[in-house]
Amino acid sequence: MRAADVYREVQRSAAFQEVRGRYLRFVVPATVVFFTWYVAYVVTATTAPGFMARPVAGAVNMGMVAGLGQFLTTFLLTWAYARHARLRRDRAALELRWDTQELTRGIRGGTS
Repeated sequence: MRAADVYREVQRSAAFQEVRGRYLRFVVPATVVFFTWYVAYVVTATTAPGFMARPVAGAVNMGMVAGLGQFLTTFLLTWAYARHARLRRDRAALELRWDTQELTRGIRGGTS
């Protein structure tokens, strides 16, 4: 068995499909939500400058609040991604990695 065969076998495995599925179930919705929020911010800033200029507190206006919200959303999404990876994918992915290394080590060592 060649190394490429090992990787194809791992890719077809239920464990790999589960890790990939968990990744996609988090990343796809998070990307859609974040992109929608970003586009809404840009569209609002360009089409509704009066709304964005509306004061919230003192010199702080809606545009500033929404802009800071973009930063906050980025940090929250990064935290959520890291937490999701740590709790739902890292252990399974590490097990796949060890299994794959053991299989490819056997190929390199000639024990296959």
